[in-house]
Amino acid sequence: MPGIETLPIEETLEDSPQTRSLLAVFEEDTAAMSNYCTQLYQAMQRIYDAQNELSAATHLTSRLLKEYDKQRFPLGGDDEVMSSTLQQFAKVIDELSSCHAVLSTQLADAMMFPITQFKERDLKEILTLKEVFQISSDDHDTAINRYSRLSKRRDNDKVRAEVVEDVYTSRKKQHQTMMHYFCTLNTLQYKKKTALLEPLLGYMQAQISFFKLGSENLTQQWEDFLGTIGTSVQNVRREMEEEVRQMQQTIQQMEVSCDPLYVPCDPDPVHSPVCRNLTRKQGYLFIRNKTGLVSSSWERQYFFTQGGNLMQQGRGEVAGGLVTDLDNCSVMAVDSDDRRFCFQVTSFDGKKVVTLQAESRKDCEEWIATINNISKRIYLSENAEELAARVNQSAIEAVTPSPSFQQRHESMRPSSKGRVGRASSISSVGSEPSPAISVLSLDALVAPETPIQFDIISPVSEENSGQSKAAAQSGRRSNPFGECGDSTSEDSEESILHQLFIVRFLGSMEVRAADSADVISETMRQILAARAIHNIFRMTESHLLVTCDCLKLIDPQTQVTRLRFPLSSIVQCSSHQDNKRLFGFVLQSASGRGDGRAICYIFESNNDGEKISDSIGLAKQIAFHSEMDRKAVEKQKEQDKAKEKQQEELSKQRQIEKDLEEQSRLIAASSRPANPPASDGHVLVLSNSQSEDSDAGDEVKKKGESEA
Repeated sequence: MPGIETLPIEETLEDSPQTRSLLAVFEEDTAAMSNYCTQLYQAMQRIYDAQNELSAATHLTSRLLKEYDKQRFPLGGDDEVMSSTLQQFAKVIDELSSCHAVLSTQLADAMMFPITQFKERDLKEILTLKEVFQISSDDHDTAINRYSRLSKRRDNDKVRAEVVEDVYTSRKKQHQTMMHYFCTLNTLQYKKKTALLEPLLGYMQAQISFFKLGSENLTQQWEDFLGTIGTSVQNVRREMEEEVRQMQQTIQQMEVSCDPLYVPCDPDPVHSPVCRNLTRKQGYLFIRNKTGLVSSSWERQYFFTQGGNLMQQGRGEVAGGLVTDLDNCSVMAVDSDDRRFCFQVTSFDGKKVVTLQAESRKDCEEWIATINNISKRIYLSENAEELAARVNQSAIEAVTPSPSFQQRHESMRPSSKGRVGRASSISSVGSEPSPAISVLSLDALVAPETPIQFDIISPVSEENSGQSKAAAQSGRRSNPFGECGDSTSEDSEESILHQLFIVRFLGSMEVRAADSADVISETMRQILAARAIHNIFRMTESHLLVTCDCLKLIDPQTQVTRLRFPLSSIVQCSSHQDNKRLFGFVLQSASGRGDGRAICYIFESNNDGEKISDSIGLAKQIAFHSEMDRKAVEKQKEQDKAKEKQQEELSKQRQIEKDLEEQSRLIAASSRPANPPASDGHVLVLSNSQSEDSDAGDEVKKKGESEA
C-alpha cells in the first residue's frame, strides 16, 4: 500500500490558515469518499437483493416441480418418466436452493456488514465531529472577540475573570475537538481502504465457495489472490491500529503541555521569556480599519512576515496579501482608547500607518522586536541573532507607549538619498529576468522560455522620437515620457467613459493562445509563483484610466502616462476566480497578429478586479456601438450625396431638353413664312410634330441644293 496522508495534530493549537486549508482538502476527500461509498453500497445492496430473490425463486421452482404429481391435466395422463425426471430435477434444484440460501447468508455477513458499518458508523461519526468542531470554533471566535473588547478604563475583575475563563474553556474545547477530529480523519484514510476491500473479499470468497467450479489451477489462483488481499488487509489494519495508538498518545501529551497556552493572559516570564532575536513571526492579530471619518473597526486576521513585508491572510483565502513594507519602517507600542497591547507600524515615507493588537504583552513585545529586526534588514545577514541583540535596546524602548509619536516618526524618517537608493533597488529587482521562470510555462498557452517582466517599461524610443519631432514642428515642448502636455486632456474631452482605478503592476509575459479562456489565469499563476520563488514583493502603483479609446497607466505623483493600451488591441480581460483583487488583460500587438502571439499584463487592485473587467468590457461595447454609429452616419451621408448628385443631373437634363425645344421652335419660325389666318378669323398654330416635319424638310432641301 502507498503512503497514507495524515493531518498534523501538533498544529491544531495554532489553527493557521494553512492548517484550515489542509483540513478542507481532507473534508473534501471525505465527502467524495462518502458519495462513492453510498453508490457502492447501493450496488451491493442490489446484489444482495438479487441473490435473495434468486434463492427464493429457486426454492419456489423446486416446490412447483415436486407438486407436479398433484396436478390434474385434462390431456396429460399418467406419465411416470416425466414425473420421475421432474422429481430428480426438483431434488437437484432444492439442493441448489439451499446453496443459494447459504450464499445469501455469506453475502450478508461478509459483504453487506462491513460496508454498512463503514457507512452508518464511521462516516456519520465524522459528520458529527465536523459539526461539533464548527460550533467550538465559533464559540472560540466569540470568546476571543469578547476578550479583545475588554476596556482598560473600566477594569472589572469579575468580568475579566469570566471572560478569561470563557476563553480558556472555548479554546480548550476547540483544541480537543480539533485534535479528535484530525484523529478521526486520519483514521478514515486507513478505514476507507479496508472498507472497500473487505466487502469485495467477502463477495469473492462467497462466490468461490458457492460455485466450486472451474479448473483446479484457476481456483488455486483465485485462492492465492484472495489470500494475498486478505494478508494486505490485515497489514493495513495493524498499521491503522498502531497509528491510532500513536495519535492518542500525541493527543494526551499535547493536552498536558498546551494547557497553559489556552489562557490568553501573559505566561510566566521565567518559563516563557520574550524572544527578541526573531526575524520571522506569524500569528493572529487584530487590525484597525477605518469605517468613517472618525469611526473604525477591528478585524482579526492571520499575520506573518515574509522577507521584508508584513502579510495578512484570512481563513478562506488561498494566499496572503501585502499589508505594508517593513524595510526602514518604524514600530512602537501605542495607547488605544479601548484596546490593550496595541502597536503601530509606519512605513518609511510616513504615508501608511497600520495599528495592530496582540493577545498579550509578550506577544506584542515579540512582534515589535521582530519588526524592528526586519526594519534594520537584519534578516539579510548571515549572523542575524548577533545583529538582533544590538537592536534589542531600541525594541524595549518601543514597547513603552509614547504620546509623541509624530516626533519619533520624524526622527526615524530616512533622508532623500536613502529614498533614491531604495527606488533604484526596486528597479533593479523588478527588471532582472530569471532563467528559472521559464520552467513554469506551458507550451499550449505560454511561449516556451518566455521571460517575465516585473516592472513597467516606458514607451519605446521610436515613439519618443516621433513625438519629439511632432512637438518640434508644432512648437510644443515634449516631456521625456513620450507624451505631449495636452494629449490627456484631448482624450478626456472626446471620450464618453472615464473611470479611474488604483492598481499595482505584478508582471507581464508573452503568451500564445490569446483567445483562450485559461491564458490569463495561467499567466497569473506563473507570475505569482515567480514572485514567491524569487522573493519579489515590491509593486509599482499606478492609476488605471479606462476610456472608450484606450487604457492608460498614469503615474500618481507626476500625472504622466506610463503606458497606453489601445482598446482595439485588447483581446480579453478577466479577474481571478478566487482572489478578486487580481485581474489581467491580453494585448494583441500589431506585429503579433501573424503568428497569434500577444502579451498578457497582470495587475492587483483594491478588490476591484471584477469592476475593472466590467468597465473594460463596457468601454469595448461603447467603442463598438460608436463605430457602428459612425459607419451608419457615413453611409447616410454617402446616400444623401448620391441623391443630391442624382437630382442635379436630372435638373441639368431637364434644362437641356428645354433649351433644345426652344431652339427647335426658333428654327421653325425663321425658316417658314407667316401662316395666313383662317377663314373664321382664328390663327393657325403648328404643333410640335408639324414643326419637326418642316424642319426635316428644310434640311433635305438644303442638302439637295448643296449637292447640285
